[in-house]
Amino acid sequence: MELSKVRDLLDQHTPTMVTVKGATMGLAAGTVTGAIVATLFERDVPPVKQNVTHPELMRTLKVCGNYGLTFAALGGIYAGVEQLLEKQRKKKDFINGAVGAFVAGASVLGLKGRSISSGLFCGAALAFTSAGLEHCLSDDQTHDQ
Repeated sequence: MELSKVRDLLDQHTPTMVTVKGATMGLAAGTVTGAIVATLFERDVPPVKQNVTHPELMRTLKVCGNYGLTFAALGGIYAGVEQLLEKQRKKKDFINGAVGAFVAGASVLGLKGRSISSGLFCGAALAFTSAGLEHCLSDDQTHDQ
């Protein structure tokens, strides 16, 4: 595939491409976050892992992968739900982002927490954050004009 065709494909603003971009950005951000967390906060190596070659590297890669996949799922679900709601409602407002954030938080973080209450709490927290950020950003844009 030619480079220009790839560039045209990436420039499309379809729900599928936005979802893929959201998941990819989430994967990148999560992997970097996982590397920082593994480097700064998880220093001890359990005695069982001392026989493994490069136990620190293996642990760091495992943490990076875990964070990367979690962030990718959050980004992909958020972007996908937001785009589908925008397409169905034919409106672009904070409700799309809030619902997308709630679904992403409730599904991904609820599964990681293994309880309905933690899923609902995480979904509500992300929805509140998304709505607040959308409100702040829309206020900044109206003041700039």
